[in-house]
Amino acid sequence: PRATLSPALLSSRTVRAARPPAPRTHSKNKIPNLCPITLSLAITGIDGVHVISQNHLMILGLLVFEATVHRHQLYFRLHNNLKPPPFSIIFQGITRQHLDQGILPCVKYFINFFYYKFGLEVSLIVAVNVIGQRMDFCALLHSCALLAVLSRRRRKAIGEVWPKYCCFTAGLMVLQYLLCIGIPPAVCVDYPWRTAYRPLTSNVIKWFYMPDFAMRPNPLFIFYDYLLLICASLQWQVFEEENRAAVRLLAGDNVEISRSLDPCSFNQFIPVNNFLHCRSYLDMVKVFVFSYFFWLVLCLIFITGTTRINIFCLGYLVACFYFMLFGGSVLMQPVRYILRLWDWLIGYTCFVIAMKNLLSLGSCAYLDSLLKNGCWLIQAFSMFCTIKGYDVRKCLEEGVSWGCHVGHELLLSSALKVLCQFNKKSEGLQKLV
Repeated sequence: PRATLSPALLSSRTVRAARPPAPRTHSKNKIPNLCPITLSLAITGIDGVHVISQNHLMILGLLVFEATVHRHQLYFRLHNNLKPPPFSIIFQGITRQHLDQGILPCVKYFINFFYYKFGLEVSLIVAVNVIGQRMDFCALLHSCALLAVLSRRRRKAIGEVWPKYCCFTAGLMVLQYLLCIGIPPAVCVDYPWRTAYRPLTSNVIKWFYMPDFAMRPNPLFIFYDYLLLICASLQWQVFEEENRAAVRLLAGDNVEISRSLDPCSFNQFIPVNNFLHCRSYLDMVKVFVFSYFFWLVLCLIFITGTTRINIFCLGYLVACFYFMLFGGSVLMQPVRYILRLWDWLIGYTCFVIAMKNLLSLGSCAYLDSLLKNGCWLIQAFSMFCTIKGYDVRKCLEEGVSWGCHVGHELLLSSALKVLCQFNKKSEGLQKLV
C-alpha cells in the first residue's frame, strides 16, 4: 500500500520545488580555496615544479658532492695510515715558520690561514656591508650590536661575547624570515598599521621591515644577514681553535702584544729578521706595508672627510690633521697610547655609521616633510636617500650616496684594524726611530 505523507513534509517539499535552482559556479572560482602547493602544481605544471625545486636540487647536489669528497678523503687516510690535519688547510706542510721565507710560502700560508688571522676583521667588514646595503631598522640593530662588540676592544674579550653576537644574528635572521612570510592572504585580515586612524606610509613600513600586502619586505636582505652569519660562525670556530696547542704550533698564535711595551723595544720580542734591508721581494712588500700604509689610511680619512660637507665629516678632518701633524711622534709613543687613538677613531666611525642609519628614517620616509620644515637638518647631516624601493623625491646631490660614505668608513675601519695588527707584531717602526 502507498504510504501517506504528513502535511509538514508535503509543505517542505513544495517550498523546495518552488525555489529556483542555484547557479553553478565554474571550478576556477574554487581554486583559491586550495592549498598553495596544489595551486602551484595546477598552474605551473611539470615545468613549474622543476623551477620551484631547482634551488633545492642545487643544495642537494652540493651536499652530495661534499659528502663524496669527505668519504674519499677518509678512505685515503685510512688506506695509507694518515692522520687528519688539525686544521682545514689546502697546502700541507706550510706552517708559521714558512711565512717569512719568501713570497710563495707567504701566499701559501695566507691561503691556509688567512681567516684564522684576519677572520675577525672580515666579519666586521661584512657587518658594515650589511648595514650599508640595508639602511633600515634591522641595520640599526646590527649597528648597535657592532658597537657592543667593538666596545670590548681586546680580542680575548671580543671572543667571550662572540657567541652571543652569532645568536643575535641568527635570531634576527629567523625573525625577518617570519616577517617576510606574514599573514596568509586567505585570512582576509589587513595589518593594523594599514587600518589605523592614521595609517603608516609605505616608506615607513619598508624602513621598519614590517609585513605588508602592498609593500612586501625585500627577502634579499635575509641573504645579506646569512652571509654575515656564515662569517660570524666561522670566526666563532676560530676563537675555539686558537686555544688549541696543535693549531698554535701550526698556524701561530693570535695573542695580542702587551699594551705597556715601548715601540723602541720591539726588537727583543719579534722573532723575524730585520726586513728594512730588503733582502728579498717579500721584504720590499713588508717595507711598503709597514712604512706607507699608515699614510694611505690618512689619505682615506681625508677623502672620507671631504666627500661631503657635514657635521660627521668634520670629525674625520680633525683626526686626519691631528695624525698628519703628529704622525711620526705618535707612532713612537707606547703601544697603549697608539691603540687608544685607533680605538677612538674606529669607535667614532661606527658611531657615524649608526647615526647615518638612524637618520635614514628621515631621509627615506619623511624627506618631503623635512624639505619643507627642516632643510637645515638635511644640509647639516647630508640626509639623502639612495636605497632603491622608496618613493621619495630625487635630489641633485644624489651622486654621492649613503653607500659611498659607508664604503669609505668600511675601508677606514678595516684598514685601521689591519694596521694595528701589523704594527703590533712587526719591527717596521725601526725606520722611524
